[in-house]
Amino acid sequence: MRLMTAATCLLIAAAAGAGASHWLSQPAEPVPAAAPTRAQAALDNAAALALPRAAQAALPAGNGSLVMPSLAPMLENVTPAVVNIYTRQVVRVRNPLQELFGMPGMPQQRMQQSLGSGVIVDAERGLVLTNNHVIENADGVSVTLADGRTLEAELVGADPDTDVAVIRIPAEGLTALNLADSAQLRVGDFVVAVGNPFGLGQTVTSGIVSAVGRSGLQGLGYQNFIQTDASINPGNSGGALVNLNGELVGINTASFNPRGSAAGNIGLGFAIPANLAREVMRQLMAYGEVRRGSLGLDGEDINEFSARQLGLAANLRGALVARVYRGSPAEAAGVRPGDVITAANGERVDGAQSLRNIEGLLPVDQRVTLDLMRGDQKLSVQAVLKAQAKEIDGGEIDPRLAGATITELPERFRQQGLIGVVASKVAAGSRAAESGLRAGDRIGQVNRANVADLPAFRSALVSPPRELVLSVARGGRFGYLVME
Repeated sequence: MRLMTAATCLLIAAAAGAGASHWLSQPAEPVPAAAPTRAQAALDNAAALALPRAAQAALPAGNGSLVMPSLAPMLENVTPAVVNIYTRQVVRVRNPLQELFGMPGMPQQRMQQSLGSGVIVDAERGLVLTNNHVIENADGVSVTLADGRTLEAELVGADPDTDVAVIRIPAEGLTALNLADSAQLRVGDFVVAVGNPFGLGQTVTSGIVSAVGRSGLQGLGYQNFIQTDASINPGNSGGALVNLNGELVGINTASFNPRGSAAGNIGLGFAIPANLAREVMRQLMAYGEVRRGSLGLDGEDINEFSARQLGLAANLRGALVARVYRGSPAEAAGVRPGDVITAANGERVDGAQSLRNIEGLLPVDQRVTLDLMRGDQKLSVQAVLKAQAKEIDGGEIDPRLAGATITELPERFRQQGLIGVVASKVAAGSRAAESGLRAGDRIGQVNRANVADLPAFRSALVSPPRELVLSVARGGRFGYLVME
């Protein structure tokens, strides 16, 4: 399992919750019966409508006068497609006695194991969808099928910012799940979760869709979650959330409990929609990475000061446009600094993070309709997203950064309120290294001015400053580097 922050305590796992059962009654033998009352007829009709057609067609024989509905016929087709995933990682272990006495010796190592779940979505090619956090940093991945076979898997690709990964297994006779159109899900729809909680083996539970389009959960990257009242347990991560037709509607990912995993389930589970998982998988298969679109603007939350300065309504929600980059889709669409973006493709924008989340879930070349407020005027413009730059060569924007590769901060860290960019690589002996920059450093400011992301970092150095000072976070420490 994975806990996010102390404030939220998000337990990464998969969803499985309790759903109500419907009991129908009928006489054991045909006997004359009194006409049902109006209230009884209404109850019988409601119970029948609540059952899916597949379940209605597969009612088992009852004892006496009782007939019980069952999901077993549907699950017989689903469970063979859900797999258990076991990962192995070699980690170095410090020996305090050797360090205390200055004794030489080889670094000690131990094998760290974790577990999760996955869903076969392409039987012919052996493709399995799971969560990135299930296989992240693994040195080896084993997959156990429902029939007991255990196979070594290879990584096809992963996207940490949506927590989706694709692995491949070399097996014949596989069963795959069809992916449903998750956009058709409605609050109240019944869903069933299948996974491997606590390593016990394949487990099936049920629940309903509590909400769709959930976002704003800290530490979980780009978000458009299905929320379910399903019970979440460690090991379910990457498992299947299916509808009552046995189609995959989501990949189970996380649950929430403010008091941590030991406090148990409180009915707040989250799954990645099948439509999003399908698009991420398509891009990973095609490009080996996810290519996200960008509007090419910097947004800010509206606060009391900015609302007063710009004459905005005190209750206006949206993302305030602080900067529009030259040659960007936003510039081509006519967006200006000072505009407030209130919706994108009909989805409400509550602030800068909300806009960034919507933007990050859309692919390159996607057409986006933006609803704007410009003063007291309502506008609607269209923009076609361009590819986001994921990294830049530091030496290309300032010679003092030669040898450093600067990349975007992973979105899951942005959900924790962090800003900036990351020096993902720093060549030994380079000019950047000589100034003290190290791989993994997070740069949050350039000359005491915040840089929210890669475009802002590049923009801050369009005109190279006479002196270049970076604020750097390294581990739990913060400081300033004067780049020579």
